[in-house]
Amino acid sequence: MNKTVIAIGLDAAEPTLVEAWIEQGLLKNLASLKQEGAYSRLTNFSSYRAETPWTTFLTGCSPNTTGYWGPVKLRDGQYKVDSVKAYDYKEYSPFYALGEDYKVAIFDMPQAPLSKEVNGLQVLGWGAHSPQTPSHSLPDNALAELTEKHGKHAAFGHDHSNIYNERGIDNLRDQLLQGIGSRSAIVQDLLQGENWDFLLTMFGETHSGGHCLWHLNDPAHPAHRQQGSPETTHLLDVYQAVDKAIGDIIEKAPDDASIVVFSAHGMQANNLDLTSTFFLAELMYRWSLPGKVGFSNPSMGKPPKSLSSRRLSRRAYRDLWSQKVDSNPFTRFIRTVTPTKVHRIYADLLERVGLHRQGDFVSPYQLQNEGGAFDWQPASWYEPSWHKMKAFALPSFSEGYIRINLKGRESNGLVEVEDYNSVCDEVIREVKALRNPKTGNSIVREVIRTRTMETLNSLGLPDADLIVMWNESELSDCVESDSHGRMGPVPFQRSGSHSSRGFLLVKDSQVEPGSALPEGHALDLAPTLLSLMGAPQAAHLEGHSLLPQASPVAVSA
Repeated sequence: MNKTVIAIGLDAAEPTLVEAWIEQGLLKNLASLKQEGAYSRLTNFSSYRAETPWTTFLTGCSPNTTGYWGPVKLRDGQYKVDSVKAYDYKEYSPFYALGEDYKVAIFDMPQAPLSKEVNGLQVLGWGAHSPQTPSHSLPDNALAELTEKHGKHAAFGHDHSNIYNERGIDNLRDQLLQGIGSRSAIVQDLLQGENWDFLLTMFGETHSGGHCLWHLNDPAHPAHRQQGSPETTHLLDVYQAVDKAIGDIIEKAPDDASIVVFSAHGMQANNLDLTSTFFLAELMYRWSLPGKVGFSNPSMGKPPKSLSSRRLSRRAYRDLWSQKVDSNPFTRFIRTVTPTKVHRIYADLLERVGLHRQGDFVSPYQLQNEGGAFDWQPASWYEPSWHKMKAFALPSFSEGYIRINLKGRESNGLVEVEDYNSVCDEVIREVKALRNPKTGNSIVREVIRTRTMETLNSLGLPDADLIVMWNESELSDCVESDSHGRMGPVPFQRSGSHSSRGFLLVKDSQVEPGSALPEGHALDLAPTLLSLMGAPQAAHLEGHSLLPQASPVAVSA
């Protein structure tokens, strides 16, 4: 008889918060599980920390193996990016595709396409954050029946807010709490309705909350002073609601079930959005096209100005677009002076007459009209200029990604193959010269090269030639360099973004209560879960079980 394993993922839950709140007695059910089970920290790939964690978890493979580097893909030979959604499982199946011997329930796992190799239930796109799959299920009617009984997730598809808008933040918190309650009820129903060998669900609300509520919990965050107060507990409210849901789910679980709570990556103050998608894109534009400035060009030498309340009332990308350096006095006036409601009206008018698609940039409004997935990412606005730049920044959900405009690879390549290394060296020098004007410190930790001369055209590598790893201790809404001037201040899109930290908590007869498991990697999650089940492990799994004296049952590829 197979043993029941219940795995509860907390999407992008930050282990430093979880540990601190457990210690303070604020997460009672997680505290009990930690006391009765074993705990471990996990790490994940730091250079693609937002894009790959769940594919890594689901396949048990690194991005180098799957060739999947995230949902943003540069078209071959073109200066355009597309949304490619989740990994398709064509080469590597999800670890829970175990055939007829194991009955499996997968509820709302993000970035997990349906697999016909799974025996049981798969319901996807009910309320996940960034699901990267359609809302569908196997059996086909399962999602409809579940939604008819429990309703839709209150925040699905709009689990974000202007972080400077108090009413919007309050509404988001309330919708996330509603979603957590509904998710808990659904999982409890699943446990009472069938005897599962493996049940996996994911609380995406910790992910959404981390992005938009982080500054309320972090007094050091630049946005905290605009809104945060000692009484604001929005992010803790979300974690406590999840903690209660975990307790309620466990009450409905079989007494001998193994309980696993985990996160494959974490959350921290957002030093990624502005640096990776705006500052880096603008730097590459100024460097490639000397004398040109795209956005936000204040004078240096004086302390950076604070953001005005007028700017904070707009969505961040709208405010940033309003800072476009524009010689046309009419469009400049519309962008910088008019209230948000008037700005929107004129923005639509400007689109109709073509004034938002001029020369080097395409506006977020035009990208929206064209159905683009990355309209809110400033790096996308520079697409019309990519063909005439020696290097350009790609849209990103985490680190800074730079593509060299290489002859023979790009349709209008400018950089000779023999100059590739020297151009990379030059770009690295320019990037490393970026500093925080408030502290004078460099905002860059290191720059990683993804290719050598021998691997320039190798398949399976990321689109980026260079990956910029930012200095996580430097969080700023403004940067500058001696060569290219100052950029900012500009508002944050989100106040929290990803860390490569995760955690694993296991309650099972194989582990000593209150013990510590060895620190592991997200690649170890699948082997650990399969080991708990006593299930066979596919040969392609790159991690290993973190359980003591685990003896996995291996199968051929």
